[in-house]
Amino acid sequence: MVEQRRRLTLCGCQCCVAAPLAAPPTRRRIDPRRLHAGGAGGSAPRGALFAAAAASGPAAGAQSGTGTAAASKPHRIDTHHHIAPPKFIEEMRALLQPPTLAWTIEKTLEDMDKAGVATSITSITTPGVWIGDHTQGRRVARECNDFAARLVVDYPGRFGMFAALPLPDVEASLREIEHGLDVLKADGICLFTSYRDKWLGDPAFEPVMVELNRRKAVVYTHPEAPVCCRGLIPGINEAVIEYGADTTRAIARLLFSGTAARYPDITWIFSHGGGALPMLYERFVRAGNLPHNKPQVPNGVMHELLRFYYDVAQIAHPPGLSALTKMVPISQILWGTDFPFRLGVEYVKGLGEFGFSAADLRAIERENALKLLPRWR
Repeated sequence: MVEQRRRLTLCGCQCCVAAPLAAPPTRRRIDPRRLHAGGAGGSAPRGALFAAAAASGPAAGAQSGTGTAAASKPHRIDTHHHIAPPKFIEEMRALLQPPTLAWTIEKTLEDMDKAGVATSITSITTPGVWIGDHTQGRRVARECNDFAARLVVDYPGRFGMFAALPLPDVEASLREIEHGLDVLKADGICLFTSYRDKWLGDPAFEPVMVELNRRKAVVYTHPEAPVCCRGLIPGINEAVIEYGADTTRAIARLLFSGTAARYPDITWIFSHGGGALPMLYERFVRAGNLPHNKPQVPNGVMHELLRFYYDVAQIAHPPGLSALTKMVPISQILWGTDFPFRLGVEYVKGLGEFGFSAADLRAIERENALKLLPRWR
């Protein structure tokens, strides 16, 4: 296990460590007996006209407007918001970055209030709940999901949850899907882009894909650095390059394994604007036209890419936002912060200064998420 932990990478990067927050508000006590209670419960405008044919590629019109500051009444929905339950910290401590180790519910709520966030849909960050031991993975997944469900109950309206799965343990993951969606009433499922040497779309995960498709599940994905690509460049944490690259690899595997086309009722959310995908989308489209790939993407690559959703975590700057909005319409973009590695106010500022119209900002900040998570209306 010591050797294994040396091989596993730390999550996040030091450049993204959140600034200290002010004194936290008084914490409300979580009552475990309320665990199983239910939570509170549009077509967004498009930023441009998009080409129907994959050969012509996507296009985006100019965005206008100066954006909005954090509203007096919180309205934003954060779909990329991490929590660190005590059991997660206890069992993964050696692999966690300082922002995760320092996480508290008080810091989360303060950051949400400062950024005008009404609801955060929580998830577990890297390394996830499985690091090689099936028994441990099952235990940590259940503890983390039950903890997230208690937050939903104890802070009505403030939190939703994406349930963690102990993949690549398929049988346990199927049980956790049932527990997460049926018992805890999770908003969706959290998966990682890869598990050691297997990416989403690998045949080993087929039973999980079948079940998620049957349930018409929302699936949020978070990147991880695969075994092949850790420690390649001295002094550069894997989060700097490999997280974006691995999101792109996972999308490629889902497309060219035929998984995306076979299971059209799964709604996919990809972190960080889809990683490197906006810069490589033409290569993806061309790859989809090759004879050996065409049967896997019968409707074309762009048909699938335009069905996916992409959050703005870590891309609240002109190059990142420009690339993403040239590839997909505004209707496919979600607000996300990557808290505790970044602060919500950074995204209020970054998106507000980009030049989105007021209608586009409303769609990104809230309306697009409501299409996927209608209980938060």
